[in-house]
Order: sequence, then structure tokens, then C-alpha cells
Amino acid sequence: MAADVAGYSRLMHDDEEGTHERLTALLADTVEPAIAEHGGHIVKHTGDGFLAEFPSAVGAVRAAQHFQGRVRDFSAGEPEDRRVDFRVGINVGDVIVEAHDIFGDGVNIAARLEGIAEPGGICISSSVYDQVRGKVPIEVTDSGEQYLKNIARPIRAYALVGNEPRSTRNVGATNQTSAPALSIVVLPFTNIGGDPEQEYFADGVTESLTTDLSRISGSFVIARNTAFTFKNKAVDVKKIGRELNVRYVLEGSVQRGGNRLRVNVQLIDAETGNHLWAERFDKPITDLFDMQDEIVSRLANTLNAELVMAEAKRAERILSPNAIELCFQAAVWMYKGPTHENMAAARDLFERALTVDPDSTEALFGIPRILVALATTYVDETRWKRFAEAEPLLEKVLALAPNNALAHAFLGLVQMNTKRVEAGIAQCERALALNRNLSSRPLRRRIERGWTGQHAA
Repeated sequence: MAADVAGYSRLMHDDEEGTHERLTALLADTVEPAIAEHGGHIVKHTGDGFLAEFPSAVGAVRAAQHFQGRVRDFSAGEPEDRRVDFRVGINVGDVIVEAHDIFGDGVNIAARLEGIAEPGGICISSSVYDQVRGKVPIEVTDSGEQYLKNIARPIRAYALVGNEPRSTRNVGATNQTSAPALSIVVLPFTNIGGDPEQEYFADGVTESLTTDLSRISGSFVIARNTAFTFKNKAVDVKKIGRELNVRYVLEGSVQRGGNRLRVNVQLIDAETGNHLWAERFDKPITDLFDMQDEIVSRLANTLNAELVMAEAKRAERILSPNAIELCFQAAVWMYKGPTHENMAAARDLFERALTVDPDSTEALFGIPRILVALATTYVDETRWKRFAEAEPLLEKVLALAPNNALAHAFLGLVQMNTKRVEAGIAQCERALALNRNLSSRPLRRRIERGWTGQHAA
């Protein structure tokens, strides 16, 4: 374990004596006891930090969680510019032991991981993660392959989300180190070229996307007025993520070339800065408003799936997922296609989510979605039983969440497929009124078929 104090030079410049006293007290009263309690010992002090050795990765991670939580509590009432925040890097590797020091590649990697850790944070290598997974209740963010100074090969790193063990957290409290699921800010699209007409288009796409993404069930979208404070400014995506407490940042640009308009869009993980998804639209300029509607509709639908996939990947790294995290994992199985195997895996996850939270409308809605998908895919003797099982569940969902557009759409499909065409069309029209981007083309086709009596027999 390698650790140092973030911003130590600045702290010493501002208050040399006070910083030294605080650091000495924290090491003696908080850090060293936590390390000893978990089987480790400090090999040496490094002025603004220390190097410690443990017999196991589990002990090292538990010790780091322990003292980082206590340091955070100790500093809670202090001004931000005076806080002593440790950055911690942990690695597993062979070392060369001398009387008062240890050396080796394993030590160097721990020191480099410390350098990329956030203030107050813990960064671990994949070798540590493999040893503690399933043994220590941690939540991590995959930081990807890191090319560290003077280290020949890339090292996969993970940042711990929240440092204290999950079992000791106040679940109902707001945890500023862990942004809400499906939380996103749509930054103002950049107008490359400065054409005033293009500027209106760029702002319109930004505002419409902000509105449409807020319709995603369970999403948390930063308001347009807040997002526009970043207009025409150089941005640090990770800093924005921390300031606004969001997991994702969507940014884009608009550029005109002759009679064509190009729109580029990127979805970024605000915690790691990694690009998750990108799209480009290159279209001839006809009616800018029609183009705006088309682009926003396609983006909103695609982003819905991309965000759920990203959340599912996060949930896979969590040892004890909550109901919504289980629902994200189930959704990925559904996206793979309506085979019996995929739907069985999805249903199992939705049912697990309901055991965690019996009031989860997302989990409750997941089961009739599976039933309807199977009933409309496999035309056999079981389809009527599936429709019959799905309908009361959909009605229960709508009783709990009357503005759930997708639940209205699925109830409409059930009704149209069971010879109640007018009622089904009304439900589908209600779904489209609630969410214009709700897979409107397939839904429109089903409505049109319903009006002409071509619904399924």
C-alpha cells in the first residue's frame, strides 16, 4: 500500500505548522491503528505519506477503507482548502525486503496507482481486485488499462466507490461519491463555424435531448439551465461529474459544410473519462426542425439502450446488487433477443429484484414485458396463457405508475392481440402521447394494423 496527501505542497505553503500537526495526528490516531488492526505495518514514512506492507490483499483493502472513512469523518467540518485527504494505491506483487524499506516492481505499481487515485480515494490493481472480490464488500469503477510512468506494461486499475464497507453506510443518505444510476448531463452542443442559424439548431438539439432523456424510467437528468452554464467553456468531464454528481456526460458538436450538416455525439463515463459510445449524423440540409426531431428521436432511443447497458456493466461488479441494478442486468438479457433462454435469464433477475424490493415497478414491469415478448414471438398454444398472465401485471404497474408510457404500449399490444382492438389502440396512442420517442415506428405500424383489422388472430 502506497499513500500520500493530495495537495501536500499547497497545504504546507499555506499553513506549514498546522498541516504538519494534522498529518501527524491522523497518522498516529487513525491510519497506523487501522493498518495494525488488519495485519499490516508501515515500512517507512515518506514525508507526506507512507509505504505499508500486508500479508494479504484483503487486509490491505479493509485497512484502507477503515482509515479513509475515519479521515473523512475527522475532516468533515474543516474548510475544503485545509483538509488532509490521502490518496491510496494498492497492488499485489513480490518485493525485495531490506532493513527499513521494500523495493520492486510491485511497490512501484502501488506508488503509481496512488498517483491516479482521487483525493480521499483508493485505487487498486486487477491483481488486488481478483483477490478481494467476494471477500470484501466493495463497489468499484473500472478505470481501464493505465499506462503508468516507468512501468513497462499497462495495468488494469479499479477505483473504489465509497471507501467504507457497504454494510456500514447509511443507505438512505446521499453519497456524493456515488452518483445516482442513470444520472446524466447534456452539455450544450458546440457550434463549429459560428453560423447563427446553426446555433439555434445546436441549442435546440441540446434542450430536446435533455427533455427526452428525462422520460427514461429512473433517469436523473441535469436541468437545461444548469447545463447551459458550461456553454462555450473548456470542460473537464470528470470534474463536471463530481460537481453535478452524475455518472454520464453527453457532449456533441454541429458543423455545416455546403448543403450538409454533420452532428457528432459522444457519451462519456464521468467517473473515468472513458468514451462509452459515439454517433455521427451527416445529412443534407432540408428543414432544420424536421432534422432536429429526427436526430433527437434516434439519439434518445439509442441512448436509452446504451445507458442501460452501461449500468448493467456497473451492476455486474457489485457483490450485492440492489433491485434497480438487477433490473439493468435483466434488461441486457432482453436486448439479446426473445429466445426462451434469454427471457428465462431475464425473468430470474427481475424476480430476484422483487425479493430485494417488492415495490419496484421496474422489476414488476419486467415480467409482463417478457411474457408479451414471448407471446408475440412464438405463435403456439402458450401465447394466450402468457397474454392472460401479463395483463393484470401491466394493470398493476399502471396503477403504481400511471405515466409509464411503455407499460401503456404493452397493455395495448395485449389488448390488440386478444381481439380488443379499439382499447388497444387507445393504450398505444396514450403511450405515444407520453413519450414521442417510444419506438414510434413499430408502434405506429401495430396501431395501423389494428385499425384495419390486421391484428394477430
